[in-house]
Amino acid sequence: MDQIIKLQKLINQSNHIVFFGGAGVSTESGIPDFRSAKGIFNEKTLYPAETIVSHSFFFEKTFEFYQFYKEKMIYLEAEPNECHKKLFKLEEAGKLSAIVTQNIDGLHQMAGSINVLELHGTIHKNHCLVCGRFYGLERILESDIPHCDCGGMVKPDVVLYEEALDNDILLRSIEAIKNADLLIVGGTSLRVYPASSLIYYYPKGKPLVLINKDLTGRENLADLVIQAPIGGVFSKIKVD
Repeated sequence: MDQIIKLQKLINQSNHIVFFGGAGVSTESGIPDFRSAKGIFNEKTLYPAETIVSHSFFFEKTFEFYQFYKEKMIYLEAEPNECHKKLFKLEEAGKLSAIVTQNIDGLHQMAGSINVLELHGTIHKNHCLVCGRFYGLERILESDIPHCDCGGMVKPDVVLYEEALDNDILLRSIEAIKNADLLIVGGTSLRVYPASSLIYYYPKGKPLVLINKDLTGRENLADLVIQAPIGGVFSKIKVD
């Protein structure tokens, strides 16, 4: 409880909070993570999961890619949890400047948040590889291999292995973190590069909070470490 009190005090004292989150934010909404013992990458599949979600695999075995993508990476029944909802309340109160997320599920926007920087893209945006036309998620779900009205293949706007992050999103994320007066890092193992390196842009001397069920190895950087499910932590935070 002392940790929650400390977190509440830091939030109360801050007006430019940035939240940097990973898969642990979405697991409490029923979306599995990738790297835990029960994560997607540890499931037995015909091809290694990390191979399937790669740029080269998408083009070489498109049918198999979409089979995996629809089954393992799209969760239509998922709803925002206490973390998503409370972050929206903080943004609504003018205390949260930005959410930087590694998740592709769109749950932050579903909760109402506006300034969401999606480092790895989103399942809700897709584009034609020929004409560039954009489509929503429904186009991906309506056939084995989605195609545009022009005949071109439609590709999800998610960052696959072998692909670079969107430079604009990356730069905006760095800028938001640089200008934050409180950085809360939650639900991430801080193992995925280059996203994991973003915390090093946060100015030294400003408070850094780390919330995760497991240790990340970056605890030495934090002023406050809370080893607990992030939804439970945020459920106890009050927003005036």
